[in-house]
Amino acid sequence: QEQPVESGGGLVQAGGSLKLSCAASGRTFGSYAMGWFRQAPDEEREFVASVSRSGAGVVYADSVNGRFTIFRDNPKNTVYLQMNSLKPEDTAVYYCAVGNSIYASRLPGSYAYWGQGTQVTVSS
Repeated sequence: QEQPVESGGGLVQAGGSLKLSCAASGRTFGSYAMGWFRQAPDEEREFVASVSRSGAGVVYADSVNGRFTIFRDNPKNTVYLQMNSLKPEDTAVYYCAVGNSIYASRLPGSYAYWGQGTQVTVSS
């Protein structure tokens, strides 16, 4: 229905790169901010990155700032997370989420729909 769908996860060595994709319906994608969160085993889900509806506003977690880039392609109803210089501590299930406003946000409560997640594993 309105649930976004992630893809692009996998196994990569430290220092490598991955690009995650998240596709959503045209109605929801074009109207709201989008975000990425991640969750490692036995840990709380944490914010990774968010982009505003227009793509002009972006927010990053300190742990990924400078290494990850979030961007969106509105005609394709897709948001991406380009992950470079990956570290073992980046290993987690990554979730895409559709916002409930037009603004980028670090807060889980700012998102209405969540994907099933895609596994990213970074080996040493």
